[in-house]
Amino acid sequence: MKHILFVCTGNTCRSPMAEAFLRKMAKDRGIGVEVRSAGVAAMDGVSMSRHAEAVLRDHDIEDRLMSKSLKLDAVNWSDLILTLTQGHKQHVIRSFPQAADKVYTLKEYAENDEAVLNDLNELDSLYATWEVKRSLGQELTDEERERLIEIQQRVPSFDISDPYGGSREDYDMAAAEIRTAIERLLDKLESFRTS
Repeated sequence: MKHILFVCTGNTCRSPMAEAFLRKMAKDRGIGVEVRSAGVAAMDGVSMSRHAEAVLRDHDIEDRLMSKSLKLDAVNWSDLILTLTQGHKQHVIRSFPQAADKVYTLKEYAENDEAVLNDLNELDSLYATWEVKRSLGQELTDEERERLIEIQQRVPSFDISDPYGGSREDYDMAAAEIRTAIERLLDKLESFRTS
């Protein structure tokens, strides 16, 4: 059984919606997963936003999730860490570098276009090179910098919009993005199970 951890900022909107949606949608499809969520800047024990709860209720999900801050035990528990934005992904990798090989944005992990996936792998490699060089007081070469910019411009955004503080419609739009990505995630998990 795969252990999946969703990560966003405060763990009151996007990541708890993703957690609840994946739990229900996986169960409906007979795919065994355990799911948790956390936030990179979350305070433990805060209730999910009222709009997020309303969105879930509209999908017959009655989960009452409380926020949790991202901690090492959750990182170690997970087989896969799915963040809701690229910024969250970078934060998780900086904070827990030992988990870098299992951290993706939700949309990135659900992506199935081979050209996009190749660009993402090269982009991750360039970011890693940049971090190492920066820590050594070095700069990227002109070629590396040009390649980084070229790929950044080509790769689609894998961020899911943040509805925090917004209207119910903002939450519905974020939930629709999350559900679409989770459908693709489940397709991918199903293909792993049958291959």
